[in-house]
Amino acid sequence: MLFKKWKTVSLVGALTFALTACGGSDDVGGDEQVEPDTDPATEENNDAGSDEAAIEGSYDWRFVTEEMQGQVQYEYAAEFAEKLNEKSGGAINVEVYEFGGLGSEVDQAEQLQMGAVEFAIMSPGFVGGTVKESQVFALHYLFPDDLEKTQEILNTSEALNTQLVGIFESHGIKPLAFWTEGAMQWTGSRELRTPADFEGFKMRTQASPLIQESYRAYGAAPEELSWAELYTALDRGVVEGQENPIFFIEDESFHEVQDHMTISNHNNYVAMTTVNPTFYNGLPDEVRAIIDETVEEMRPVAFEMQKEMNESLLDSIKENEDTPTAVIELTEEEREAFRELALPVRDYFKNEVVGEEGREMFELLEQEIAAQQ
Repeated sequence: MLFKKWKTVSLVGALTFALTACGGSDDVGGDEQVEPDTDPATEENNDAGSDEAAIEGSYDWRFVTEEMQGQVQYEYAAEFAEKLNEKSGGAINVEVYEFGGLGSEVDQAEQLQMGAVEFAIMSPGFVGGTVKESQVFALHYLFPDDLEKTQEILNTSEALNTQLVGIFESHGIKPLAFWTEGAMQWTGSRELRTPADFEGFKMRTQASPLIQESYRAYGAAPEELSWAELYTALDRGVVEGQENPIFFIEDESFHEVQDHMTISNHNNYVAMTTVNPTFYNGLPDEVRAIIDETVEEMRPVAFEMQKEMNESLLDSIKENEDTPTAVIELTEEEREAFRELALPVRDYFKNEVVGEEGREMFELLEQEIAAQQ
């Protein structure tokens, strides 16, 4: 069920998400930031509305995502763009790109670093080769099972929002927010209930050495692959399984070419709202203030989006009679068997992947997580 519109999914509560129909483009060069002007008509427009800021000039920016219309990242970016436009009285215009409009996940990260795009939603797993410390999000069974507690950690953690952000900035990426797209689940061509089921299993992963190490700990054979190639690879048996939040599994129809889905909740899919730091730091104070305010307003919006999509689309998978998928929910005892194998990977992360700065960040994060348990 590709390209489902978020507005067709009923949202718990009174939240309304306005969609912006922005398609992809092959023009990476596109419109650059426009210098502020003094057009009286623009100034008059900026003064309109009690919630709008008085901003001189106009700005045209790009926002790339790793997902498609109807999926969490794109709908987040579309809502983010609309809020910026409203708060600036029409002075800020943001074009939102679906995945593939400007290249692969790795291409998009590089474009942000170079300043070819201003904003990006990116998954740490796709930049783990560059920012090794970001692979902390690939560690299984690290964060609480309770998604609200996990999101609170993502919102408030000094380890993440100060130390890890500083590390990212040294690589030309500034995370403005970390947020969950939901718990990760497994799909497979065979039942995945015990570590023995993973023995020799060809598991698709992102381009993160630590994700691959996590699956080697279970006995699997990890295969790095872009999600754009994943449906065909699963259908042809090039890979035998994959991990993703439920909404993404259903929306990309992976369950149609997989016989089993395991509710493992072994990890969280963490997304980052990021900006090019040189661009961001060069903006006028009042423009940065609008961006920062919008980032804060989008935290609960993103959480409700993923919650509603993951819950409703799990029902869709269970009720699909045309391509039935056996849904397995692991017991706590079954999850514990995986957790025991995952724990040594934390030592691998601290001792083999990152240096002193990364170890300090991780040890503080562990303390912060323990305080939430």
